Amino acid sequence: MNKRITICLFAVLSLVGVHAQDNVLAEEIFEFVKTAQGDSVYARMNAEIQKQISAQDFSGIFRQMERQCGKYQSHSDWQADSIGKNLIYYTDVKFANYELRLLTSFDNKGKATTLNFIPKPADIEVSPVEFDDSKMTEEDFVVTSGEFKLPGTLTLPKQVENPPVVILVHGSGPNDRDETIVVNKPFRDLAWGLSTQGIAVVRYDKRTLVYKAKSAPDGKINYDNETVDDALAAVQNIRADKRFEKSEVYIIGHSLGAMLAPRIAERDTTLSGIVMIAAPARPFEDMLPEQMEYLASFSGVTEKTKQEIEQVKRQAANVKKLGTDEYDASIPFPLNIPQSYWELSNTYNQVDVAKKLTLPVLILQGERDYQVTMQDFGLWRMGLLRHRNVLFKSYPKLNHLMMEGSGKSVPIEYTKKNTIPAYVLNDIAGWVMSKKIE
Repeated sequence: MNKRITICLFAVLSLVGVHAQDNVLAEEIFEFVKTAQGDSVYARMNAEIQKQISAQDFSGIFRQMERQCGKYQSHSDWQADSIGKNLIYYTDVKFANYELRLLTSFDNKGKATTLNFIPKPADIEVSPVEFDDSKMTEEDFVVTSGEFKLPGTLTLPKQVENPPVVILVHGSGPNDRDETIVVNKPFRDLAWGLSTQGIAVVRYDKRTLVYKAKSAPDGKINYDNETVDDALAAVQNIRADKRFEKSEVYIIGHSLGAMLAPRIAERDTTLSGIVMIAAPARPFEDMLPEQMEYLASFSGVTEKTKQEIEQVKRQAANVKKLGTDEYDASIPFPLNIPQSYWELSNTYNQVDVAKKLTLPVLILQGERDYQVTMQDFGLWRMGLLRHRNVLFKSYPKLNHLMMEGSGKSVPIEYTKKNTIPAYVLNDIAGWVMSKKIE
């Protein structure tokens, strides 16, 4: 019940309405837990949970919570969070000395697949990054990448000649120019926060958002035509603007964009530096099963879930055999992503490419990130240990979006209004200006 599994997540998790029936079931189970009716709780759990925990164990849960946290006082209305294909129902339970969050989920037969108390995430008070028209201005900026035209925004610091220019490169998925994740806009935060410190910023709608299935005319989508080619085009477009003829140009990549930043720098040797935020050091197919296991840790591991995870592991293992006699063409590709994507993924080793770079590199990581984890950060540090052109920094409170939270990061926090904190913006701006960080 108290096991935790680490995650690497690329999918965006969204808030959804509570299904009335499951809401009632969740409340019913909570009442049985609260009144020590373990037999009634046990009867409402699925077979997998019943194998692990006895009715007597359920009878003692709440009393144990009260001994640790003080007398029960109240609980909040039930809420829901969508995690993959499953809904998690949760309520915040207030004890005299502490608040816990109770999570539960149900299978298609109405049986609970998990029942878990976790610390309630703290309410985070943040000062939003705001547009300051006394220090910056914005104008439309179109990234022309071959036949593709990607609408974007150029944020300019006022009264600064030849400012350094940053190109923002998105993570996975059809992101808009702000890299909007539910209610949060990390790329807008970066643009406004850096421009107040004298840095121009280009952000643009991703090709897969603007052109969708037509993003790769031959249908062969890969890292280059999804991300790299357009970032390189953005650099060329900004250099063609006479206002920036003498400006240094940088790439700031997030997630997938960070993973590909070394490839972008390898292909454009005029760049002055790259910043890699939440950069995967491992292949995508290695991280995908971890994602599913983490999701299952919230919604409960069922026999069907186990089979799905094993299937993805089998698909991921087969991806690595592409181009060999051991490859099995009858096994589908993970997530139904075409073969062209996996072929380039197999040949690209981001750490090895980064080792060959001589330009300044800054690698930043949120320590609470469950999408790209501290394992990846450790692999970057190990691989680039003796490279004096590379600086590293991790932040204890930050998640995958470089936004603050407390305790173990959970998917629901992406749905809460947040912002990139000033100390991150200051670190990036300071590094761009001086190649140093505090």
